[in-house]
Amino acid sequence: MALSKRLSAIAQMVPNEYDEIWDCCCDHGFLGMQLLKDNRADQIHFVDIVPELMQSLQQTLARFSTEEQRRHWQVHCQDVATISLTPQKRHLVIIAGVGGDLMCQFISQIQAHNHLAHIDFIVCPVHHSYKVRSHLQSLDFGLVAEHLISENRRFYELMFVSASAKTPITRVGQGMWQLTNKEHQAYLGQLCAHYQRMLNQDADYYQQVLDEYTRLMRT
Repeated sequence: MALSKRLSAIAQMVPNEYDEIWDCCCDHGFLGMQLLKDNRADQIHFVDIVPELMQSLQQTLARFSTEEQRRHWQVHCQDVATISLTPQKRHLVIIAGVGGDLMCQFISQIQAHNHLAHIDFIVCPVHHSYKVRSHLQSLDFGLVAEHLISENRRFYELMFVSASAKTPITRVGQGMWQLTNKEHQAYLGQLCAHYQRMLNQDADYYQQVLDEYTRLMRT
């Protein structure tokens, strides 16, 4: 099955330099199957907490993967926060399709439980990207790449981060913006309107966020 625009963009971000790749919250496993087909790592792990999805995915992989590919995938029906990564190996953890609060929890817990492993992340939250970016800053990650994707009238921020990357992560994004692009202008306008509405909940915090996005509009 052809990947969606968002999953295709994530797949294109993945380099061939990891021992193991973890497709977390993988749903039907389309992204991980593409990475398996492209031979992007020695092991591709599919992780989701929904038993029915994981059982179906296990059957699909067993049926359609080649004999050689069968040595290179594993299916895990478990909470993403509890995954166990082999120490001394290079891991890429991909988390997409969840909100910012849950994504921050996943990142912190994966880091805490696997402190001997080298872990990079590609993340694509469905909302609260500002919070995710702030959290990644607090964990001393640097930016490898970032992209803004429009799909089905929604916008998604893709962030590839690593503790070894030297480029700082900004809370509102930097390299992903093409502010002469009308879609990018529309997304930035949506963000500003959202945080304008949030001022009545916590004026000090959300005014700061709004100011940062507003400055982008003036560049």
